Amino acid sequence: MRRPFVALLVVLVVIGAFTGGLAWLLDTPRPPAGATKGQRLYLGLCATCHGPDGRGSWRAALFLVRPGNLADAAVMDRRSDNYLLDLIKHGGAPIGRPGMPAFGSTISDDEIGEVVRYVRSLSRGR
Repeated sequence: MRRPFVALLVVLVVIGAFTGGLAWLLDTPRPPAGATKGQRLYLGLCATCHGPDGRGSWRAALFLVRPGNLADAAVMDRRSDNYLLDLIKHGGAPIGRPGMPAFGSTISDDEIGEVVRYVRSLSRGR
């Protein structure tokens, strides 16, 4: 009777440690003090895939997604603000980038504009 209880306890501890470690690895970074609204939104919604610096995140590889490098000035300069607004609002599926989710139902157009301004700062070295 005692062995099954100990075995169950060990299994529960291992599962708890595994899920706790996974949650720690997948947690997004906290915004620094004095962060802009765009930076807070970016870190909360975008950093999981694009990384806190815009260069991409290993977390995206877990889901077999290769996000765009938002810190690449050559690429970002070719993208208009309207393109970025539409991409964030409607997601990538309408333009052939199915990995990018749509955030139009989550945040307002003004907030999307704040995210676009922050994303632009990533490719300009802030």
